[in-house]
Amino acid sequence: MAEEGKQEKRNAVPERWSAQAKMEVVLRLLRGEDLGEVSRESQVPAAELEAWRRIFMEGGIEGLKRRRGGALERELERTRAKVGELTMKLELAQGLLEKRGFGEELKKLFRRGRL
Repeated sequence: MAEEGKQEKRNAVPERWSAQAKMEVVLRLLRGEDLGEVSRESQVPAAELEAWRRIFMEGGIEGLKRRRGGALERELERTRAKVGELTMKLELAQGLLEKRGFGEELKKLFRRGRL
């Protein structure tokens, strides 16, 4: 029974792959192991394994250490989304104000730099 638990732990797929673990998988591919088989065993999509192999070939293990979408990139993406949302709200509000007859007042505010 205890042996089964140890075997399951050895076969467990990590939620997050370290650069070292990625490199070991990539080396299996470079040694000629079948991509589909490695994908099934590692439970990593073949396209992602191909990306790991390409990154490794371009930058070695240092390339695999780079995280996709670091904290700054994620914050930038959230900020871009928020700016898009606010721009859309502003455009809708402008359209509504113009329909209600406040177009001239709105233009004055824009000229003064208040909007």
